[in-house]
Parts: sequence; structure tokens; C-alpha cells
Amino acid sequence: MLWGPRTPEEFEAAKLYVDEALQHVRCTCNFNWTFIVLLALVMCVYVPKIKAKQWDSIGAALGLYGIHWLCEITNAVVCHFAGYGMWHVNQDSTTFILLIGVSWELSMMFSTAGFTIDVLPEDKHAKILGINNRLLYVLTMAIGFSLFEIFLAGTPSFQWVWPFWGAIPVCITVYIPFFIAAVLGYDLKGKKKKIFLGAIWGQVALFLALFIALGWI
Repeated sequence: MLWGPRTPEEFEAAKLYVDEALQHVRCTCNFNWTFIVLLALVMCVYVPKIKAKQWDSIGAALGLYGIHWLCEITNAVVCHFAGYGMWHVNQDSTTFILLIGVSWELSMMFSTAGFTIDVLPEDKHAKILGINNRLLYVLTMAIGFSLFEIFLAGTPSFQWVWPFWGAIPVCITVYIPFFIAAVLGYDLKGKKKKIFLGAIWGQVALFLALFIALGWI
């Protein structure tokens, strides 16, 4: 399935999942202890990186994770005004829905996804199979994640609602920016890295505070 629901019946079925999920955003009714376990595992990834002062790797992870949050906020705002976002999670598949399109489990996964950049050579100009290694990383990771999302969208846990939304638009508008941010968070140095990450996370903090207060997300 490369695209969202293609028939009126599929569209209506997808919307039912969304209507149910909207009632469970930030509801603790499904809470269980895997929430804590996942948080502890993420800390186990970050703490050794911090102790080793691997700031470039941490910058990659935080860059990707920040763009992830901006995309999720955008999706939630679209959902508020249009009735349905581009993607949604099902409340029965998670311990906690953070925003309509992201569960706690997905968010914890994306908080560490940027560390995949550690497989690349330090030289940002080096080539792999004749392609710049940073470009190859962005394209292969974005395509890989997009293809996996096809599988997710075929399960009850994750929904594409709008017929125009699917693997190609998600690759271009979501995953390519994710991994570009990881590359920039990795390669930028000193003040530039701080400005880059500060700008992303400043927007995340502002939009979360504002839009939650307004009841939009």
C-alpha cells in the first residue's frame, strides 16, 4: 500500500480509528510499565554518549528528534483544523499517545534514530559506491523508513487517513528532513551546532506550550 485509503469505505474506516484516538491523547488509561522501561533504555543510549563527550552523535540524534517533533506538531495542528491529520496512531497499540500521530514508543525510537549516523566515515566528503556518504545516508534511511511505514499503515496500530498521503509524500516531507537534520546536527561544529539545535528545540518548546494551551493539539 503506497497510499492512504483509496475508497470511501476505507476512508470512513480509517476515520473511525482517528475519532477514537483523539479521545485518548495524553490519557493515562493504557499506561503500563513498558513506558518506564523504554525511557530507561533511551537513557542507557544517551548517557554513555554524554560521558564520552560524543557531541556530534548527540547532535545528530537531537537534530532528528527535534524535526520529528515539529512534524508531529504540524500533523496535530492539521488534524485540529481539517478534522484528520496525515497519520494517526491507535490508542490500543500504545501505553501513551503524546500527539495524535505519535505514541510514546514511536517517539522513544525516534529519539535514538539519529545515532545511526555513527556508521558513516568522519570525512563528510568521502564516497560510498560513488555517492557522497551523507547523501547516501539521507536517501537510504529515508526510503527505508518510508517503506517500513507501508507495513505499519497496513496494521491497526497506525493509520494513513487522507488518500493523497503515503510512502512517497512521507519520504519527501518527513523522513528526508529527519535525516538531513541528523547530518547537520552531526557535521556542524561549535556555535553553529548550538544555534541549529537551539532553533529547532526552541520552536518545539514554543509550539507545544502555545498549541496545547490553545487546545489545538
